[in-house]
Amino acid sequence: MVASTGNAAFDAINAAKYASSGGSSINDRLASSSSSIAANQQQFLQLLTTQLKNQDPLSPTDTTQMTQQITQMSGVEQQLLTNDLLKTLVGLSDAGLSSAVNMIGKQATASSDSSVLHSGSAKWTYNLPRTATAVKIEVQDKFGKTIATLKPEDLSSGNHDLVWDGKADNNGTEQPDGGAYTLKITATDANGGAIAASSVGQLEGIVTAVTSEGGVSMATIDGVKTPLSWITGVSSAPTVPAS
Repeated sequence: MVASTGNAAFDAINAAKYASSGGSSINDRLASSSSSIAANQQQFLQLLTTQLKNQDPLSPTDTTQMTQQITQMSGVEQQLLTNDLLKTLVGLSDAGLSSAVNMIGKQATASSDSSVLHSGSAKWTYNLPRTATAVKIEVQDKFGKTIATLKPEDLSSGNHDLVWDGKADNNGTEQPDGGAYTLKITATDANGGAIAASSVGQLEGIVTAVTSEGGVSMATIDGVKTPLSWITGVSSAPTVPAS
C-alpha cells in the first residue's frame, strides 16, 4: 500500500510509478533510483512554478506547504525502493543461501566450464556439431598454458566423454590434484572448415563455502566457484579411515 502524501495529484503519480516498477531487477532499480527521484523533483518544481504563475493574488499559494510535500514525496519513493530491495534480498536469502549452507562440508558434483584434477583424473564432455576429419584437444591450466594435447580417434558428431590422466606432455609428470583445467578444441571438417566444438567440465569435491555474488548464489567446490544451478548432485562427504 502506497503511503498518502496528503495531495491527491502527488498520490496518483506515486501510485502509478510504484505499480509500474514491480518487474524491475535489483540492479535496474538501483541504477534508475537516483535519476527517477531527480525527475520527480523536477516535475514537482514545474508544478510549483505553474501554480505560482497562476495563483490568485488575493489567496497566494503556501510555498512552505508545497516544499514540504515535495520533500515528502521524495522520501516516500526512497522508502518504496528500500522496501522492494529488502523483499528481494530476503527472498534470495531464503531460497538461495539459507538452503545452500546445508551443502557445506558435503561432496558435490557440478557442471562447469573447467574440470578439477581429482585422484589423478579430470573429466569433460565435449560436443562436435558435425563429423570432423581432425580434432585436437588442448588441456590448459588457469593461466591458459597448454599442459597436454590429445587427439581422439572418434571424430563423429555428437557428445563425447573425455578423461585426462593428469600427465603433462613434456615429461609425463603427473599434475597435482586440485588444479582447474579447461579444454581448447580445434576441429575441422572434410573441406577444411572450422567446427565450433564446445565442452563442459565435471567438477567434484567438497563444498567449502556459499556466497551471493551479483545476485547469484555460488558454491565453492575444491576452491572453484560455481553457480548453485550448475550443481547436479550432493552426497555425504567420504569418510576418512582412522590412522
